[in-house]
Amino acid sequence: MSNDFAFFKFQALGNDYIVIDPTRTVFDPTPKLVQSLCDRHRGIGSDGILLGPFPVPGDAEAFGLRVFNPDGSESEKSGNGLRIFARYLLEAGHVKRERCRIKTTGGLAEISYLAADGSKVQVDMGKPSFLAGDIPFTAIPPQQEVIETPLFLPSGPVTITALSVGNPHCVVFPGIVSPAEAQRLGPRIEKHPDFPNRVNVQFVEVLDRKRIRLEIWERGAGYTLASGSSSCAAAAASRRLGLVDDQLQVLMPGGAIDIVFTEQGRILMTGPVLSVYEGRLNAGWVP
Repeated sequence: MSNDFAFFKFQALGNDYIVIDPTRTVFDPTPKLVQSLCDRHRGIGSDGILLGPFPVPGDAEAFGLRVFNPDGSESEKSGNGLRIFARYLLEAGHVKRERCRIKTTGGLAEISYLAADGSKVQVDMGKPSFLAGDIPFTAIPPQQEVIETPLFLPSGPVTITALSVGNPHCVVFPGIVSPAEAQRLGPRIEKHPDFPNRVNVQFVEVLDRKRIRLEIWERGAGYTLASGSSSCAAAAASRRLGLVDDQLQVLMPGGAIDIVFTEQGRILMTGPVLSVYEGRLNAGWVP
């Protein structure tokens, strides 16, 4: 690793990411290197890596972003990651206005800065899809929606509602929501063969029509204090089942995210972002 390897650390509700800017640092995101950087004992430590900005063909005003999980796999999208990357773009001088667009493999996201310093960001996460083929979920036909569908585990069936918000999610309403339950069932659902691309898992308690509470098991990361896309998925599933209103707050161990559903059914996610530090890797650091 060369002396010019610069990185930037941010966190959103305890969900932390390393930002690496290819306009400043040469970086080849091999799984081993990603795992080593995210290692909290031998590396920098984080819930993932945000690599960008990249040019977006056909859209000179958009910023390309790649998202990597701490296990080295690449993710289509991250809600907290989008907000973090939006703040980085502002701080680094890539953005000089109140709005921008960020393109991931999970789609194009419209970003609005609700605070001049980027500490509060709103992301248009698009419309959710409950179609099995969009998630994907292979236990039912691809054109069928995954609404209160049984998922068969060795310990017995679990009722799930699954959807895509640009990345795959499985929402469970277990009655009792706890970190222990998320850590017990989360890995079994994440790697269930009916989800060929694996899946993020949310365990939801509906407190009232304007508040839900989550525990989260994140694909490729494990138990997580907060997740923006998980908040969107859990809110969308709760709304689809008629349990909440179009404006609600999602409470997680790391903090709260505000969700609004537009008349067109798009999800607007708003939450905080904090800059933690920036640094350079020592030339002798070896993954």
